Amino acid sequence: MATVTLNYDPHNILAKKILDFILSIGVFEEKKEKTRLERAFEDIEKGRIQKINNLDMLYEECLK
Repeated sequence: MATVTLNYDPHNILAKKILDFILSIGVFEEKKEKTRLERAFEDIEKGRIQKINNLDMLYEECLK
């Protein structure tokens, strides 16, 4: 599968209509990239984040 990235001015009505038309055909799909905050919440939900209880634990985690 190939990925195409389009950059356009969101205030340009014609560009938005063309993009909506291309997506409405059904051949392409829109994939939104997760924000840093969404990725951080995902890390918390999946247990990839460990709670740091004290300063020694912080040093230990940073030096891994």
